[in-house]
Amino acid sequence: MSARVIDGKAIAEAQRAKLAARVAALGERHKVTPGLAVVLVGDDPASRVYVANKARQTVEAGMRSFEHKLPAATSENE
Repeated sequence: MSARVIDGKAIAEAQRAKLAARVAALGERHKVTPGLAVVLVGDDPASRVYVANKARQTVEAGMRSFEHKLPAATSENE
């Protein structure tokens, strides 16, 4: 059995391109722009990077990005 090398970055880029095309078609056909909403609780640096990357990728795909920041002391009930 031989190993097969895959290019994960190329696969991911192809998937993003397919998504962008589907988002554009949805907008043309139904006049709708999908979006991603993220709730960020606290100020964890790793979480900020994660959310920023998701926002960038969302916008690059032609979607809208919404970020809601809450203080670290926010309870589940709030």
